[in-house]
Amino acid sequence: MKLFISLSSVFARKTRIVVREKGLTDRVEEIVRIPVEGAPDLLAVNPLSQIPALIDDDGVAWTDSVLISAWLDTQGEGARLLPDPGPAYWQTRRLETAAAGLNEMMAKIVYENRRPEGERSAYWLTRWQDNLMRGFAAADAICPSPDVFDMGTLTLAIAGTFCDFRLGHLDWRAVAPKAAALHEVLEQRQSFIDTYPK
Repeated sequence: MKLFISLSSVFARKTRIVVREKGLTDRVEEIVRIPVEGAPDLLAVNPLSQIPALIDDDGVAWTDSVLISAWLDTQGEGARLLPDPGPAYWQTRRLETAAAGLNEMMAKIVYENRRPEGERSAYWLTRWQDNLMRGFAAADAICPSPDVFDMGTLTLAIAGTFCDFRLGHLDWRAVAPKAAALHEVLEQRQSFIDTYPK
């Protein structure tokens, strides 16, 4: 299998952690691409030129970090990161979705800040930053204890790291103390250490 990634992408990092947690490193080749460059091999897997993108051993293309991660969870060894259908499954998916929203919000802020200074929208930057802090507080309200490791806690922990990495001036820990405790524990896992953003 081939997984197209960026070493700084929070979305790609999620799939890379799942690869490691599920013992799939010997089956998945990571290929670094810069999406805006429109590399032909990436476009062949994802015509939207977004990462992560995965091509499996049967030649089937998989896109979007949520879908790729869920599929990889069925392929490898070890504990499932998504519980079987039932209350625990939906609790995990709720947290995963809340955390994925944080990552999307941060991506908007990062891309807006990359525009020339005179073209940036102070209105949208302020609004998205406010949304982000409210989102961290909302995710914190449904955050389990730091000993829980599943697709939801994984996604929330890497959201905290992405905020530190790209938006270090924002004190997300002040509004999300349970998420901060979770983040501190999970970032010590080897899969997290191996995929720390660069």
